[in-house]
Amino acid sequence: MAARLVRRCRWRHLGAFLSAPSVVPASLLVPAGKVAMARVLPQAPLASLHTPSPSSWADGFSAKEQVEDNRNPEHRVISELIESAASPQELFHLSELHSLNSNQASLVITRLSRLAAEKQLETDRILQDERFEQLFAIVDSQVSQVWNNTLVNLLKSLYALGMDSSRREMQSIEHEVLWRLRRLSFRQLTALAELLALKQGKDSKLLGEVIRKLELRWTELEGTRTVVILMSKVGHVSPALMDRLEDKALELAEQFDPEDIRRIVLALAYQNRRSVPLLRAVSYHLLQKHTELGLAVLMDLIFAYGKLNFHQPQVFQKIASDLQPRVATMTPLEVTRCVRSFALLKWLNLPLFEAIAQYALDNSKEMSVPHLCSIIMSFARLNFQPSGNEDFFSMVHEKLQGQLESLDTLALTDVVWSLCVLQQARAPYLQRVLAPAFHAHLRGDLSPKAQNLRLKLIQVNAAARLESPDYAGPFLPAEVLGAQGQGGEKVTPLQSGLKEALAGVLGSRDNGRFDVHTVYGWHIDAEMLVDGENKPLALKGFAAPHLLHSEGTRPLPPGARRWVRGRGEAEGVAVAAGASRPRRRPRRVAFLRWEFPNFSNRSKELLGRCAMARRHVQAAGFLVVDVSSRDGSGAERLPGGPGSAAG
Repeated sequence: MAARLVRRCRWRHLGAFLSAPSVVPASLLVPAGKVAMARVLPQAPLASLHTPSPSSWADGFSAKEQVEDNRNPEHRVISELIESAASPQELFHLSELHSLNSNQASLVITRLSRLAAEKQLETDRILQDERFEQLFAIVDSQVSQVWNNTLVNLLKSLYALGMDSSRREMQSIEHEVLWRLRRLSFRQLTALAELLALKQGKDSKLLGEVIRKLELRWTELEGTRTVVILMSKVGHVSPALMDRLEDKALELAEQFDPEDIRRIVLALAYQNRRSVPLLRAVSYHLLQKHTELGLAVLMDLIFAYGKLNFHQPQVFQKIASDLQPRVATMTPLEVTRCVRSFALLKWLNLPLFEAIAQYALDNSKEMSVPHLCSIIMSFARLNFQPSGNEDFFSMVHEKLQGQLESLDTLALTDVVWSLCVLQQARAPYLQRVLAPAFHAHLRGDLSPKAQNLRLKLIQVNAAARLESPDYAGPFLPAEVLGAQGQGGEKVTPLQSGLKEALAGVLGSRDNGRFDVHTVYGWHIDAEMLVDGENKPLALKGFAAPHLLHSEGTRPLPPGARRWVRGRGEAEGVAVAAGASRPRRRPRRVAFLRWEFPNFSNRSKELLGRCAMARRHVQAAGFLVVDVSSRDGSGAERLPGGPGSAAG
């Protein structure tokens, strides 16, 4: 700040000195014997000298450069001719008529680059022209005399024209820029950083030096435009600089327009930086100040929020309500992006999703199979069934007929699994993914991707056995069913507390099982058997068809029930063995606990995966009792008690 104040005062005094009329003694101007009369030398007005202001410093022009350019009429005329040239030939002709210095030659090259971009000209023809090489040689011979702002623009223009960065002349220009970094303005450093991050990447030595200068001079950062540019173009190169930029963006949040907010949240999303204070601030100002948002802004906002897993219900509601009337005018790609983002956020807006389902029906011919598959997977994640269920899935089956071969292994598995969630999987789909040739390549593959694919196939196999009575096979072999990844998740206090609570009820470890992996692809935390009087029974002697290797063969005795306690996050678990009334007919009872992330954010409805798990356990012969952390109670209830749910 002190240095800036000194420069401002210095140029004010210089401006006053230059604008004052100079009175010259007559004795110095007229011969002896003549009548001496004082003459005022004609002086250019202050405006014509263009005394630099702080804004001109930001543009990189020094006082010497500006005064020299404006006091030399020839230089001023040449600059005007360069700016007014409408074709490369005019610029090359100008270079032949006038003897250009290095700064003027740089201006010509910059203008050539601009014309090539505006008129979409072939840059190769420009670079191969002999007159261009002459201009380039002039710049190279006197590169130290090129002005700062012109030098930065020259480097940008050469990259835009496709000049080979390994040429000696290019390296000479970059070296000159490197030596001048301390003399460049913050805006010029920003432009350089944006250029080098795009053209050279993180390994650029020059970019590293520019980033260091920006980090040291970050207090000079002013204006929303510079903040947005640095965050979106350069922030990924330097986490330290990005931290400073986030602080500055938080300070300027009120001044951002919707386009700025869009670029900022996209920059955060692409860099996986979940800056909660900044996201909250821009979300607040977005709701308070900006009532109308463009389609691109809406789409990118919901994408960024989904990628960052940042939940802002008011923003989501606004985006959904703004998107719904526009669905009919959107492209299939935009519709796909929209529905996938909302599914990622687990945000089910019924009017919007109904509009998307209707869009798929109305535009089925224009919609490609991958786009339709993305919509199906999004619907399955949220367990959404369109109101026109029959018409929608009839269109889906017609569209997928004969197209399964065009999908790769991962995409096909995801689609069939999603159709199983929505209870729309047909025999040809099941036969395709359960065929031995389809999953043969998964044997011995322990990668996370292969394990996830294998688990989905096991769950599809369960859907084929439990929910498709007309399906005759094939089914997955035992070696695939036994290849489920063993849970390596962190044990929660609830899980350890559950074991302690059940230990007092079971009496013996033989009366219960913990951390059970079923053949249906679903993991349960604990399982027990009770007879008609709610007394625990030993498990080892009885048949357990839900396990890959049953420890017994005896069927359940009359009146016995099997209890399964599933995963969840409810707290304060209480188990009361005698809380339920005896049931005369033998039933197996499964307690399934659901944690908060297992639900849609807008309701108490289970997500598609959890809904299918519940159906499969029920179809396997268990009496399902759902115990949820969303019921506001920490205690689990046994069948027959308040809040129990019989399947």
